[in-house]
Amino acid sequence: MDKIALGAWAWGNDGTFGNNLTKDDLRPVFQTAVKNGLTLWDSAYVYGMGTSEKILGEFLRTIPRDGFQISAKFTPQCASLFQENPVEAMFNKSAELLGVDFIDYYWIHNPTDAPKWVQQLIPLAKSGKIGKIGLSNHNLAEIKEAQEILSKEGLKISAIQNHFSILNRSSEDSGILDYCRQNGITFFAYMVLEQGALSGKYDTKHPFPENSDRGKTYNPILDKLEKLNALLKEIADKYNVQTAQIPIAWAIAKGTLPIVGVTKVYQVQDLIKAINIKLSSDDIEKIENLSKILDINIIRYWEKEMK
Repeated sequence: MDKIALGAWAWGNDGTFGNNLTKDDLRPVFQTAVKNGLTLWDSAYVYGMGTSEKILGEFLRTIPRDGFQISAKFTPQCASLFQENPVEAMFNKSAELLGVDFIDYYWIHNPTDAPKWVQQLIPLAKSGKIGKIGLSNHNLAEIKEAQEILSKEGLKISAIQNHFSILNRSSEDSGILDYCRQNGITFFAYMVLEQGALSGKYDTKHPFPENSDRGKTYNPILDKLEKLNALLKEIADKYNVQTAQIPIAWAIAKGTLPIVGVTKVYQVQDLIKAINIKLSSDDIEKIENLSKILDINIIRYWEKEMK
């Protein structure tokens, strides 16, 4: 089973990350991942309105289909771009861009009008074009509602994808992680590095770009993040790894499958090392205690507190 997924959100060049990545920038990133046996890729049509999937698809066409897995999403806010049956239409568009006819994980991206979209997903799931059904950014009540709808059709939720990090543990506190464990559901944790805020790269002297969403979110709390990153570096030094690898190892230790965005070769190389770190219970306790003391809870504009 995969321990990690490679995120292509930033490949959409939608301004979230304040950069403009090209295919030439990203090709060696993809090639490094393939060379090292990382096979699970996460994207969505909404990431750059097809840009991410188009670039990823061009790369995927260069390797055998059994050499990768795809995670893609139906985003309710984009439904109006498609006429009849938006779920199937968006799936088909993603499949076309990615160059596949089967998507291993297909998600309802968020719970906006969720029951309606779950219903529309049923014929597509029964067609055999989807390997596993997933829900993203759903709380426990919404997950259970979808599970009830699907179970009547002999289907089930196989994966949940929520924001989960040292700075956002609401999916744990709300019981979602326990529910997933009890029901054989894989929990995908996205933003485990808080878009670089837990990488040790940024501090009060080296803030995020002011014109980026990350800058608006994390720059005001860089003084607190400095303290947390100092502890993460201390632990990283003990394992002879980089600071950014510790939050990833922490997420794996919590029983989740992290999705980590990759835009540079060294980030892929770091992921390979992170997979092999086994944090001690003492290290985990130190991290979680300091996080509690600092009282940081990052909720981004597209999400909500999981209750």
